[in-house]
Amino acid sequence: QVQLVESGGGLVQAGGSLTLSCAASGLTVSTSTMGWFRQTPGKEREFVAVISWSGSRIFYADSVKGRFTISRDSAKNTVYLQMNSLKPEDTAVYYCAATPGIIPGRARDEYRYWGQGTQVTVSS
Repeated sequence: QVQLVESGGGLVQAGGSLTLSCAASGLTVSTSTMGWFRQTPGKEREFVAVISWSGSRIFYADSVKGRFTISRDSAKNTVYLQMNSLKPEDTAVYYCAATPGIIPGRARDEYRYWGQGTQVTVSS
């Protein structure tokens, strides 16, 4: 049974930083495509970042490029999202997602497994 458990969310002032973690069980992050998405009330869940199974392909949404960094620790079987220079518009529930596929997709339906989400709130 696959489980993805996010942590690290919270309240931060604009310009601050947070690091989200996604601890995986039932799958291996180094052989899976791992992504981060986010969602605000009334809006669709949107792509934030993805790291391919090989780790060699990483993509970001334009809105976070240069500010967010996705990474993974194979020994801990955990994926991270380092978020710097946070803006109020980054406020959302952030979700970790995984798929056995090798293509680092940006669409929600390309991912088979999802975490429960962690709230990030950025105050102005």
